[in-house]
Amino acid sequence: MEGQEDIQLPHLVLGHKLFLLTQPDVQDIEKVRLRDEVFASVKADDMAPLYETLVADSVLEMDQAVLDSMRAKINQELKNLDDKIADAEENLGESEVREAHLSKSLFYIRISDKDKALEQLKVTESKTVAVGQKMDLVFYTLQLGFFYMDFDLIYKSIDKAKNLFEEGGDWERKNRLKVYEGLYCMSTRNFKKAANLFLDSISTFTTYELFPYDIFIFYTVLTSIISLDRVSLKQKVVDAPEILTVIGKVPHLSEFLNSLYGCQYKLFFSAFAGLTEQIKLDRYLHPHFRYYMREIRTVVYSQFLESYKSVTMEAMATAFGVTVNFIDLELSHFIAAGKLHCKIDKVAGVLETNRPDAKNALYQATIKQGDFLLNRIQKLSRVIDL
Repeated sequence: MEGQEDIQLPHLVLGHKLFLLTQPDVQDIEKVRLRDEVFASVKADDMAPLYETLVADSVLEMDQAVLDSMRAKINQELKNLDDKIADAEENLGESEVREAHLSKSLFYIRISDKDKALEQLKVTESKTVAVGQKMDLVFYTLQLGFFYMDFDLIYKSIDKAKNLFEEGGDWERKNRLKVYEGLYCMSTRNFKKAANLFLDSISTFTTYELFPYDIFIFYTVLTSIISLDRVSLKQKVVDAPEILTVIGKVPHLSEFLNSLYGCQYKLFFSAFAGLTEQIKLDRYLHPHFRYYMREIRTVVYSQFLESYKSVTMEAMATAFGVTVNFIDLELSHFIAAGKLHCKIDKVAGVLETNRPDAKNALYQATIKQGDFLLNRIQKLSRVIDL
């Protein structure tokens, strides 16, 4: 399961295809092609455990001859690996023993036997001394976690990797871990932390086993837009040379980013519509599709209203290229949810902003904390007097 440079892991490519097969938005003729490709991948890597699961879930049809053939190959390969381990333990050194156990771990990963793979990785870890090699085992576990979307396993593995780095570790692996953690944060709706981790990794990106660089930039832009203020967005994203060289490869992404920053709201909505299908059909973003749609609209509406004390709804509708009724309905939902600080004067057809006074709020918080501190000091002084 170890990725070659610039090559996405076959298991993660397979995971994305399996995800697409569950989506109603994917056309039936496309699903036929995907199903054929999934079966070919399963057969090529002798993924008997996964094949049985997919048959049970009615994703693939049962072919007993294929299953029997896969099981026979698996049994033969396991016998060869066990012989190799036995030979290494009897005749070779500790390094060769570890390599033999690692080969068995990678074989279980290849055939998609998750439980045995995790068990064998633990055995391999017990034979491993170097921190860098232990980190590589954690990366294998993380890759398994992302294939099965096992977020508990991913969380524990990231925590384990951070503890290992306290013992030592090279910068290349530390930078790789940032991308893995960023993907985990994005997949669990922590977009702000994901954006910071992705931005830290832009110039040092080497985790091609997870996704190509253009997809990495796609994730970076999406998470940054709803997490950063305008100044930070300009410095870290809009003007970033690493992003500028790649952003054009992702349809609509450049227009999406630049129209938002340039306040070209009509163009922004058009680009946003073009991106929605890619977001919806992304394995990691799909569960958060509705949430992201709300958050990005909150950002763009807030940015527009920031410039006005009051503005007519007709002017706002014209700026966004939509009808007044659409803006009325949209804003009423966001205002009721506390996402936008404004009120609608329906009679006059005007929006009036009532942004909270940040300085006054800070003053009130300081007074409250000061009172709390004085009370603590008074209680302490009574104890000291006694």
